[in-house]
Order: sequence, then structure tokens, then C-alpha cells
Amino acid sequence: MQLQTSNLKPQTILVTGATGQIGQELQVLASQFPDFHFHFVSRNELDISDKTLIDNLFNLQKFDYCINCAAYTAVDKAESEPELAYQINVKSVINLVEACNKTGATFIHFSTDYVYHNLNCTPLTESDPTFPQSVYAQTKLDGEQAALAICEHTMIIRTSWVYSSFGHNFVKTMLRLGKERPELGVVYDQIGTPTYARDLAKTILNIIQKVESGEINRSLLHDLYNYSNEGVTSWYDFAKAIFEMSDMNCKVIPIETKDYPTPATRPPYSVLNKSRIKNAFGIEIPHWRESLQACLAALKL
Repeated sequence: MQLQTSNLKPQTILVTGATGQIGQELQVLASQFPDFHFHFVSRNELDISDKTLIDNLFNLQKFDYCINCAAYTAVDKAESEPELAYQINVKSVINLVEACNKTGATFIHFSTDYVYHNLNCTPLTESDPTFPQSVYAQTKLDGEQAALAICEHTMIIRTSWVYSSFGHNFVKTMLRLGKERPELGVVYDQIGTPTYARDLAKTILNIIQKVESGEINRSLLHDLYNYSNEGVTSWYDFAKAIFEMSDMNCKVIPIETKDYPTPATRPPYSVLNKSRIKNAFGIEIPHWRESLQACLAALKL
């Protein structure tokens, strides 16, 4: 249920990476939150690797929140572009969080299930040890650790298998390949949970709204949280669901990870325990199949 916000003090929210999956979903949802004044910027409009540009923007405009949706997410390409991945996922994060720290803005940043990469077969909690096994994972961990160290007003959200009706992602790739090929091999031995970017974006805005209304203590924002949709699946079963819900006749063949080698190593099990974020903010999270259906419907519009 959306809160009544007429008595809330207007909040100004900077959203970086506005053309990414979460950034575009935030733009779709913006009209549902009239008490928030959004300032969306893409990479072309604001180079967050330039500290001077960031400082100038924060000096010109007072932001209450900065939601950083900018990231280097080309997991395999990062293995051959470690400097660029580090610049975007660490140095640029530091630029933003330092500006937030100076001006009192709350910094909200997205990280990844890849930082865990351990041999656990139970849902991962925020206190589980990290063990990044790729350049991408290491830079995301370095970025979140830097943010937490620099600014106490920081919220980190580790998420997994993000998809949307926008951008490049597994769902859209399956839909494209399903039209082109009669069968596809998809790994079945990587287990996790998909995350619909619109669900994540709405959760963030609802949390901010609850904090600003006084329903929830502001201090709860400043922590590390896991978020994905509910349920558990494999990439193979996820692909099967995509084709079934889309009435596409494409056969999915289960293959092992070793039969689909990639430059970057993927975690074999990355189901996230969401108890902390659900208990802290009183949120309900949809099941991944329900959200997949919603995304597929959005793609048809």
C-alpha cells in the first residue's frame, strides 16, 4: 500500500545511471511518488568518475538522497578491463559517497550476490563471509566497503540476477534467442533467485517514504541488506519459465557450468536471505515467477 505523503517534506533525490535497468525503472515509478523531486542523470549527462563535476553538482543542488544505479556490470568483459571496472565500481562510488558525506545526503548503492561466492548451500546472510572470484565481484565489494567506510549515511543493497523490460538481461536474451533457435543449452547447476528491477526500485522508494513519514527510524537505512525476489531456481528453470509464460516453443537443454566456460567464474549458489530487509522495513517481496509474469506483460506494452 502506498503511503499518504501530502504532509511529508519534499525530498530531492539524485539518481545516477538513469539509463540502466534500475535507473529506468525508477523513472517509470517517479510519478507515483509526487513528494519526491527526482534528478535523473545518465553517464552522458554526468561523468561520475570526474570528482570535480560531482562536487560542483552537489554544491549547486541540495540532495537528500543519492541512489547510485551506475555500475560496470559486464561480468566477463571486466576480466580484460579491470581498470575500467575499478574506475566505475570503486573510484566513481568514492566520488559520490564523499559528496554525500560532505552534504549530509543518504547514499543508496547496489552491490551483488557475486561478492559471497562460497560453498554454502543455505540462503546467504549479510554477515556471511565474502569471497569474490572475479574482477567484477572484487570491484563491487571494494566499492561497497569504501562507501560504508566513508559515509555513515550509506545503504548497500546486494542483489542478484537482475532483469527488466529495459536494457540487456537474461530475460530479453532468452526471448531473442528463443525466436531464432529451436533449442538452447542453459546451465542448471547455478542456483539463485532472479530480481525484477521494478520490484527493487519500488522497494527503495517505499523505504524512503516510510523513513520520511516517521514510520521507520532513519538509522535503519544505514546498513547492508540483501534483496531479490522470493523463491529459488536455476538458470535452466528460469529459462523454461520464460518460454512457458511467453508461449514460445524453444526446447531448453540442461547443461553443466563446465560445459559453458566463461572468462569470469560464477557463484554456484547465491540464494539471498532477505530477512533483514523484510524485518527492518516491513516489506513483502513477490515471488520470482509472479514478477517474471509482470515483466513479460510490460514487454508486450
